[in-house]
Amino acid sequence: MLLESVVKDLDFTIVKGNMDVSVESIAYDSREAKENSLFVAISGFVVDGHDFITKAIQNGSTVIVVEKDIQIAADITVLKVSDTRDAMALIGSNFYHRPTEHFNLIGITGTNGKTSTTYFIKSIFEQAKKSIGLIGTIGTVINNNVTKNKNTTPESLDLQKIFADMVEAKSDNCIMEVSSHALSLKRVAHSSFNMGIFTNLTPDHLELHNTMDEYFNAKAMLFDLTSEYNIVNVDDEYGQKLIKRIEEYDTELITYGIDTKAEIYATDIHYSFEHTTFTVQTPKGNFDVKVNLPGKIYVYNSLAAIACAYCAGIEVKDIQAGISNVEGIKGRLEVIYKEDDYRIVVDFAHTEDSLEKALTTLRPYTTGKIILVFGVYAPGDKRGLSKRRSMGKVAAKYADFSVVTSDNPKEYDPNLIIDEISESIDEETSAYYKVLDREEAIKFAIDMSEKGDTILIAGKGHETAQLIGKEEIPFNETEIVTTFMKHRAKTRERAR
Repeated sequence: MLLESVVKDLDFTIVKGNMDVSVESIAYDSREAKENSLFVAISGFVVDGHDFITKAIQNGSTVIVVEKDIQIAADITVLKVSDTRDAMALIGSNFYHRPTEHFNLIGITGTNGKTSTTYFIKSIFEQAKKSIGLIGTIGTVINNNVTKNKNTTPESLDLQKIFADMVEAKSDNCIMEVSSHALSLKRVAHSSFNMGIFTNLTPDHLELHNTMDEYFNAKAMLFDLTSEYNIVNVDDEYGQKLIKRIEEYDTELITYGIDTKAEIYATDIHYSFEHTTFTVQTPKGNFDVKVNLPGKIYVYNSLAAIACAYCAGIEVKDIQAGISNVEGIKGRLEVIYKEDDYRIVVDFAHTEDSLEKALTTLRPYTTGKIILVFGVYAPGDKRGLSKRRSMGKVAAKYADFSVVTSDNPKEYDPNLIIDEISESIDEETSAYYKVLDREEAIKFAIDMSEKGDTILIAGKGHETAQLIGKEEIPFNETEIVTTFMKHRAKTRERAR
């Protein structure tokens, strides 16, 4: 592709060279640069791409895009822009022929509920015989083939390539989780969103956003990018704030909720551990829905999906079947072991709000104790301390016993993290125990449990690795529990 086409609509200055250049690939990692590639120098939090321009040129790059004043001796083309992250998003979109203009793109943002909502939407669209791809926490799904993503929302160049793959696979729709990081770091810039969905906002990612207002403003950016519908949880405090911000937009606003009347809302809700039923009210009538997951949070998440389907003109019978076809979601209140009224459950809950919701959802269906196994990943500064203390308070209030352990400590001191969580719990109760090794913590919880108890292993959900230092160590909680329970059963059998 000619460079002129690659940089169409980009505001830039030619530092050196000319535009009569052919671009065969795009890279933002110098190791990925190839012959006749365009290299975008990104200023990262840890690594600055401007420091690797020489390496990119050595690997064959003939066009460099920068945002800093850089002296380059090589006989190549250098373009300067004000923001290389934004530039890369536009360049990626151009290089892959603006793929989001060729299908219906649905973005979903919020602190909790994004993953399950995407799966409800995917199921509904498939039931209605509408092709749909998915991008999110669990990976990218195209034609039901799953590939792992490095981030919930991939880097802009990678994202545009995924969109192009969806176009090639003839996907007419795409549902994607849009993280606050992705919005702040321009990963979804220059993507054409038809719909935006807002679930809720509770404290998280404050190491990047500093305050809840900054966090909200990052999330709200999605709704500046949509062209047809904005779908918002009216029961959420920040949902109300978002409604005031966008109510004058040309994009149609659709609200959903439980406690507040909305365009789409639930009535006559009946909960059980196996499923939840309710009647959904819409401007075009009401109908019954069955969700095969417990708790109020999944009523909200299914309502968001129903609102999306309503906007897409999908028939009621397909909405009902699509919701009920979701038998469970990996790592979301997933029962990985059950014996009579004894359960071991894993959940991705990693914020105080999601942890509280998981524990309160399990409480009515637990005849014995709720034993919680959890840790907290958060930065080592006061923002991290605040999150650790808050989650400790939730554990003390809603669990009968807590086993405090590691959860992706990365480069932070896991002992310090565990101590700070435990200090917060200790202010309310002595019913906790510290176990540094997460596998041993799980085994400890199982050994102390009794008939009728529920063990909730929170924080990792679908994840199958622990991040310790710079290492990603395989860690599958389902396999750990299954293996340990089999070993325990054999030990007991021999003892008889």
